[in-house]
Amino acid sequence: MNTYTIRRAIPADAAALVELGRAVSSEPEAWLITEGDWRNVGEERRYLRAVRRSPHAAVFVVENGGGIVARLSLARDSHPASAHVADLGLMVAAGHRRRGIGRSLLEQAVAWARESGIEKLELHVFPHNEPAIKLYEQFGFEREGTRRNHFRRGGRLLDAVLMAYRVD
Repeated sequence: MNTYTIRRAIPADAAALVELGRAVSSEPEAWLITEGDWRNVGEERRYLRAVRRSPHAAVFVVENGGGIVARLSLARDSHPASAHVADLGLMVAAGHRRRGIGRSLLEQAVAWARESGIEKLELHVFPHNEPAIKLYEQFGFEREGTRRNHFRRGGRLLDAVLMAYRVD
């Protein structure tokens, strides 16, 4: 059994995170909005440096002895009227799914939200990503609606299910 550790991402994680993003975004199931064209290592490193300086965002990684296997990104909404809301992005490498990593990262997201004064976590998920929707619903996320033709991927317009979790 693998032992997993959750920690805040650091700029030195950039190459591993780019590799994870490219791997997940190129899966034929099309789990992510991005289609194989992940940002480069320099861009990722700059992003991680900016996040480390910001009280309004965070990136966490999950690693095991073999490297980084999952990522959680959080960012507070920048509009003053919705500054109590944060957007969440989550990805887990294919060989590490259904092992509790996603749930552990959602627990980390809630802990960060509480520390940051966030009252609501939001995310978008493709309607065909039933495993993710099931995970989110079991955790306590609720469907708030469907955004029709919200994302363009591979020249096609795709719907997105908007889901939210009330942080108490």
